[in-house]
Amino acid sequence: MGKRLTRRTLLVSTGVAGAGVALVGGGYALKTAQDVAATPARKSTGTAIPFYGAHQSGIVTPSQEHLHFASFDLLTNDRAAVRSLLMIWSNAAATMMSGHPLGEDTTPPLAPPADTGEALGHGAENLTITIGFGPTLFIKDGKDRYGITNQRPAALIDIPPMMGDALQPQRSNGDLCVQACADNPQVAFHAVRNLARLARGLAVMRWSQLGFNRTASTSKGQETPRNLMGFKDGTNNLKSEDASLMDQHIWVGANDQPTWMRGGSYVVTRRIRMHLESWDREHLQGQEEVFGRHKISGAAFGKKEEFDAVDLNAKDGKGKLLIDTNAHVRLAIGDGTIKILRRGYSYTDGMDSITGELDAGLFFIAYQRDPRKQFVPLQTQLARNDLLNEYITHTSSAIFACPPGAAQGSFVGETLFVR
Repeated sequence: MGKRLTRRTLLVSTGVAGAGVALVGGGYALKTAQDVAATPARKSTGTAIPFYGAHQSGIVTPSQEHLHFASFDLLTNDRAAVRSLLMIWSNAAATMMSGHPLGEDTTPPLAPPADTGEALGHGAENLTITIGFGPTLFIKDGKDRYGITNQRPAALIDIPPMMGDALQPQRSNGDLCVQACADNPQVAFHAVRNLARLARGLAVMRWSQLGFNRTASTSKGQETPRNLMGFKDGTNNLKSEDASLMDQHIWVGANDQPTWMRGGSYVVTRRIRMHLESWDREHLQGQEEVFGRHKISGAAFGKKEEFDAVDLNAKDGKGKLLIDTNAHVRLAIGDGTIKILRRGYSYTDGMDSITGELDAGLFFIAYQRDPRKQFVPLQTQLARNDLLNEYITHTSSAIFACPPGAAQGSFVGETLFVR
């Protein structure tokens, strides 16, 4: 690690390297679910994924090509208003996922459009919308704003500081989250934009992240994509077809607490900036040693094909381990007992005005049954020893509890926000 850090430092230093809410009499008058939902007047184009079901979509759904992830801070202390907002969001999400605009054919000509309109004609495009609750929904600045502190899941922890983190508070955490994924970037953007409008007066967007090019395969029918470093990412990721593994590692179990989270999952997000200028100056052998895989084929050292089982004990003719003790693939696999469902995306946010380097990398998203037993121990080990750390910096972090799916006529989080 020390040798590589010095080398990178040398390379860099030498240059070689209001729509849904109105205030009324001190309270909130919100549009009803019927006002927000569209009246389907024509057949949608594109593939539509159902919003309602036992689990929220966008978790084990095969990863789409584009992402818009947003975190929100609530502005109200009114529990009923939050409940109404979740109801409105759920109805709006169901409508948009069906490929229809909000308030279709119902907006008076002299009123602002119910839908922003930029996705008209695109259809559903495999849109999924996933809603989650952050730790600060349950207690913030020592206050129990909604009378639900005792319902905070023990697994919804505050992510502990990790070695090497350079987290930006304005890009981290939040009371609520919305993950919109679609095969069309405008459809994903449109979904978050409409939900933000519907929350006006009750919640404000804290941060958001656009993503492109999924960086992991979540289905056996998907080819493994490459990240911005040019390596195949997520070869050993869980696959949604493995129902037993989903039950074991992703879904909150029937005996887990609290009861309102059963059938849900926990998501951890991390914005991981890649120092691509330094990486691009590393020779091919050095790049491959960092990952423990061949760049072109994706095969682990000692293997020929990408999906050949990784042999962490394989040695060369001199008895030296083929895969470095701190190679990314070795630390990510560990003892094989920790598994998460990764569904991250590449991102680029232009240039860093201070360094002049690209601000680009991976927006990491991982679902799991219990972050205390999955993400935290896995990331702690990676943060301490991963050879990849020389070329990346974690700049944001967040965790959310994603409740189970909603039934028709219900909404996401209803069992938490009972009347």
